[in-house]
Amino acid sequence: MHEVAHGLVAYKLGDPTAKAAGRLSLNPIKHLDFFGTLAFVLTQAIGWAKPVPVDPRNFKNPRRDMMWVALAGPLANFALAALCALLLRIFPYLLYPLSLFGKQILSFFGKPLLLMLALGVQLNVGLAVFNLLPVPPLDGSKILAGLLPRPLAYQYARLEPYGFILLLLLIFTGTIQKIILPAILKLSYFLRGGWL
Repeated sequence: MHEVAHGLVAYKLGDPTAKAAGRLSLNPIKHLDFFGTLAFVLTQAIGWAKPVPVDPRNFKNPRRDMMWVALAGPLANFALAALCALLLRIFPYLLYPLSLFGKQILSFFGKPLLLMLALGVQLNVGLAVFNLLPVPPLDGSKILAGLLPRPLAYQYARLEPYGFILLLLLIFTGTIQKIILPAILKLSYFLRGGWL
């Protein structure tokens, strides 16, 4: 959903690149990145999808439109988190009829479903908050570049070749976790309404 949101907003703003590449698809295989998938398998924690191709030359206002394209991914994650949170609040009432057949049936079907929804909230909040960090190549860097005055944006853009190394350093030193984990936990708890 995150990558499709980038491509869809780019398409709406005049760039057909993602659509032409077949990337406006919810098929996860179209978005797999070999190294991102390998990293996820090896670390069980860090991975990434293939970025959706975007050509800013197709935009009327490249700086502003690129900012909206970048923001679309985290907003998609927040929307998915909100959907999971809503279902988490509604499902206990929908699952109530199962309790008529016995607590074991409710427990067998209900608990895993509620845990998956709770995890869906936390994962999507985590992805959104992480991607909003202003470190290249994350979406937050493109959003910040669109907000900065042009001279500062050009200076900031010079960080891009070193962004991935900087990001890995921040991850492996635990700095990112200290910065974003409290926000992820509080926002997830708020959305879940105290559930799980």
